[in-house]
Amino acid sequence: MNYVFSSKSANLSAYEKDMTISKLSRLERVLPEDVEVTIALTVIKNEHKAEVTIPVRGRILRAETIGDDFISTIDKAVDVLDGQISKLKGRLKNKSKKNPLFKEEFTDIFADFETFQDFEDESDIVIKRSKKFALKPMDAEEAAMNMELIGHTFFVFRNSQTDEINVIYKRKDGAYGLIEPEY
Repeated sequence: MNYVFSSKSANLSAYEKDMTISKLSRLERVLPEDVEVTIALTVIKNEHKAEVTIPVRGRILRAETIGDDFISTIDKAVDVLDGQISKLKGRLKNKSKKNPLFKEEFTDIFADFETFQDFEDESDIVIKRSKKFALKPMDAEEAAMNMELIGHTFFVFRNSQTDEINVIYKRKDGAYGLIEPEY
């Protein structure tokens, strides 16, 4: 695994980098060797925040945690990522039994296929409701206003400038985010 560190408002010591790599190395046993792990560490009002992102063959594993120090924050992030990896393995393994195409993806992503033969199958994802609506062309500001009017935290719309389907969402910090497709 290749590690890329970025740090805002915090100076990482060599010891903290080594500890971070040591803690994240527990994931090496289940991830491909060539994967790049991006670690962004920040300090905001004595709170340490870690954002760890791991792109794995078209899928993204991501953990964002907050703690009193970098080490405990990284520990929490590794636990979150470990859970995401287990969940992904379970779903891919379950799908690989039904569809041979998923078996290839499963073995491509996870090198230690044999060690997870006894993994418990997770229940399938259940979609309880489906909704259809007309997509009116509008700009992002108008979409944000419509989202606020209906009281949702996200809103799907057709961007009038690009004619693409976009999603605007409310971030934890109160600002807005815009998701645009990339081809």
